[in-house]
Amino acid sequence: MSIEVLLMVLLVASVFSGLVGFFLSKLLRKEESQRVPQVDLEKVELEAKHILQRAQAQAEKIRQDAKEETERLIGITKEEAERYRKLAKEEAESLLLRAKEEAHRIKEEAEKRRRETEDFIAEKRAELQKLEQSLIQKEHQLERRLEVLERREEELYRREKDTRETERQLERLQRELEERLNGILQKEKEVESLRQKEILELQRIASMSMEEARAEVLKRAEEEARIDAIRVMKRIEEEAKEKAEFEAKRIITTAIQRLSPEIAINYTTTTVELPSNEFKGRIIGREGRNIRTFELLTGVDLIIDDTPDVVTISSFDPLRREIAKEALQILIDDGRIHPARIEEVVNQVKKEMDEKIRKMGEETCTELGLYDINPGLYYYIGKLYFRTSYSQNVLLHSKEVAYIAGLMAGELGLDAKMARRAGLLHDIGKSISHELGGSHTDIGIELCKKYGEPDPVLNAIKAHHNEEPVRYPEVALVCAADALSAARPGARRESLETYLKRLEKLENIVKSFKGVANAYAVQAGREVRIIVNPEELSDEEAYVLSKEVARKIEEEMEYPGQIKVVVIRETRHVEYAK
Repeated sequence: MSIEVLLMVLLVASVFSGLVGFFLSKLLRKEESQRVPQVDLEKVELEAKHILQRAQAQAEKIRQDAKEETERLIGITKEEAERYRKLAKEEAESLLLRAKEEAHRIKEEAEKRRRETEDFIAEKRAELQKLEQSLIQKEHQLERRLEVLERREEELYRREKDTRETERQLERLQRELEERLNGILQKEKEVESLRQKEILELQRIASMSMEEARAEVLKRAEEEARIDAIRVMKRIEEEAKEKAEFEAKRIITTAIQRLSPEIAINYTTTTVELPSNEFKGRIIGREGRNIRTFELLTGVDLIIDDTPDVVTISSFDPLRREIAKEALQILIDDGRIHPARIEEVVNQVKKEMDEKIRKMGEETCTELGLYDINPGLYYYIGKLYFRTSYSQNVLLHSKEVAYIAGLMAGELGLDAKMARRAGLLHDIGKSISHELGGSHTDIGIELCKKYGEPDPVLNAIKAHHNEEPVRYPEVALVCAADALSAARPGARRESLETYLKRLEKLENIVKSFKGVANAYAVQAGREVRIIVNPEELSDEEAYVLSKEVARKIEEEMEYPGQIKVVVIRETRHVEYAK
C-alpha cells in the first residue's frame, strides 16, 4: 500500500510542475509576440505569482487529500492485515488441531496394534502351553499303557506258569488215578474172593439163598459206592470251585478297582432354598391361589412348614420333582409369582426338559464310547435318570453295569464294546414302562428292535431276569455285573415289610427240608445258616443238603445279589468230672 501512496504523490507533483511550465511558456510566447512594456511584465509576474500561489494552494490541497487518502488506505491496509493475521492464526490453529488429532489417531492405532500384538503373543503362548500339556498328557498315557502292558505280560507269565502247574497236577492226578485203578482192580479181585467166602458163610449161617445174599451184598456195596462217589465229587467240586472262584474274584476285583461309581439314591422329596422366609407367603399367594396353581400344573405337593428358608417338593415321580424344582427356582429368582407367570414358567421348563433329557442320553453314550447307537434311543436313555429301582437311580445303575461288564470282558478277551452296550440298554424298558404298563423287559425288547439293536442286547434284556437262557458270553458278564451293582452296599433300599417277608420266606424254605433242626437268616438276608441233626444226616448228606437248599432258593425267591447257604453239623459229647 505504501508504493501506491508514493505513486499518487509523484503524480500530483508531475501535474503541478506541468501546469507551472504551461503558464510560464504561455507568458514567454506572449512576450515575444507582442513585446509589451515593462509594466506589463510586472503584471504578468504578478499574475504568475497568483497563478503559482493558486497552484501551490491546489497542490497543498491535493497533497492534503493525498495524505488523508494515504492515511485512509493505511487504515484499510492495517484492518486487512489484521483480518489476514486472524485468518492465518485461525488456519494455523485449525492445522494444529488437525495435526494433534492425526497424532492422537496415529497414537491410538499404534496402541491398538501394540495390544493386538500382545494378544497375539499371549494367544500363541497359551497355544504353546496347551500343546505342552497335551504332550505331557500323551506321555502320561504312554506310561500308563506301558504299565498296563507290563501288568498283562506279568499276568500272561503267571497264567503260563499256572498252566504248567496245572499240567503237572493233571499228570500227577492221572498217575494217581492209574494207581488207584490198579488198586481198585486188585481190591475188586480181593472183594470177589471175599464175596465168595461171604456168600458161603452167609448161606451157612443164615441159611440164605444165593439170590438173597447177592441182594444184601449189592445193597451194602451200593451204599458204600454212593458215599465214596459223594466224597470224590465233593473233593473234585471243591477243587474246581476254588480255582474258578479264585479266577472270578480276581477278574471282578480288577474290574471293580478300576471303577469308582457315584452312589445316587433317590427319595421322594426335594428341597429348595429360599432367599428369605417372606417368599413362603408369596409362593402360597392370596387365599392359596399360587400354590394350588403350581401343584396342579406340576403334579407335585409343596410342603411349606416352619423350617426356615426351605420349601419341600414331594412326589414319587423324579421327573415331576425336577420340573417343579427348576420352575420354582426360576420363579424365586424372577420374583414375579402369580398364576399366569407360574403357568408360563412351568410350560417353558417342560419344553426345555425334553431337550435336557435327550442331551443327557447322548452324553452317556459318548462317555461309554458308544457312538453308533441310534440317536432315537438318546431320549429313553436320558429318561432313565428320572427312574428308580429300590430307590437306586436306573441310569447310574445301567452305567455302572456297562462299565463293570466292559472291564470284565476286556480281562477275558471278549467284545468289551458290546458288553458295555448290552449293560447300558439292559433296563431301557424302565424308561417308559410306568407309562405304557407291562414288563420292562418286553418294552425294552420292542424299543431295541425298533432302533435296530443287535441280538446280544436283546438277549441281555431277557436273560438278566432269567426269562431266556444266556446265548453270548458278554451277556453272562452283563448279568453278573447287574447282580454286583444291585448287591453293592447302599445301592438299593426296600421297605421294612418287604424285607421281613423275604427273610421269613427264606427261613421257611430251609426248614421244609428233612433233618433241619433250625435255620437263621443273617447279614440282611444274604446268608442263611442251617443247623442239622447229626443223628439224621451224615457229613455227605449235609453237603448234598446245601446244594438242594441253594437250588430251591434260586427257583422260588427273587433277591438282589446272592445268598450264601451254610450247613452246620456237629456232635457234642459232654461229661462232668466229679
